[in-house]
Amino acid sequence: MRGKRIIRVRDVMKPRVDMVEGMSTVAEALNAMIHVDTKALVVRKRDEDDEYGIVTLGDIARKVLARDRAPDRVNIYEIMSKPVIAVDSHMDIRYCARLFDRLNLSRAPVIEAEEVLGMIGFTDMVIRGLVDPDFE
Repeated sequence: MRGKRIIRVRDVMKPRVDMVEGMSTVAEALNAMIHVDTKALVVRKRDEDDEYGIVTLGDIARKVLARDRAPDRVNIYEIMSKPVIAVDSHMDIRYCARLFDRLNLSRAPVIEAEEVLGMIGFTDMVIRGLVDPDFE
């Protein structure tokens, strides 16, 4: 009998994260996005006593685009969620999926020792976590 394979968040997370300052405008943040697959920006801490924040493309669509606000006049801090709910890189993806379901999340940063290591979302957990690694 084979034991159940444990897949950790670190094994399926995207190690690339676009980060932004809270004082940046939405237009600046969108222009600074580096990764094509970015759906969320992690908002940097202002100092060691601060917490990370997050702003998703959905936040921008609902709070800027749908309200006909000018992206160059809206700061990230106005539309972000803070503090961000983060997950540990060692967490089993089954528990991560349960956490996302319970808290109605679609993605979260992976933070370890006060540093952002990557981003995890349902897509990463399902596509990278459930597909057999030997699958071609």
